[in-house]
Amino acid sequence: MSFEDELDAILVKGKEKSAEEILKTVESAYGEVPYVFSFMKDNPEILITKILHNNAILRSSNLDPKTVELISVAVSAAMRCSHCLKLHIRIASNLGIPDDQIAAAIFLAGNLVNASVLATATRHLDEEREICRVCEINSEACEINGAKK
Repeated sequence: MSFEDELDAILVKGKEKSAEEILKTVESAYGEVPYVFSFMKDNPEILITKILHNNAILRSSNLDPKTVELISVAVSAAMRCSHCLKLHIRIASNLGIPDDQIAAAIFLAGNLVNASVLATATRHLDEEREICRVCEINSEACEINGAKK
């Protein structure tokens, strides 16, 4: 369904009925309704806007559903969102993605998170080495530490 078709259907049905149908469609596609969507059901404008946004991203992508789910698994793992991770592992499994590929996505996410922690921390360490602990300015400009070099 195109973006225009989605908008037309929402306008014809109204926001409450559209939100209800969207949740049924999500449940049919995923086998369950993600918690955040259930939480949004009492705010149909927010739910509809979120789903339209999600659909626009998916429509503009050339990625197949299995790749999208592997990315979703990896991002959920990297963000440490256990609810998201469980959901996306189930969806990936339902799409026929083997456990070894799901595990590979999780391991890659863990590796990137590890690299991010190390890169950020070592950059801060390098930056702090350049700062005088007494006057908190760049060591080369500092009269105390600059003289020691």
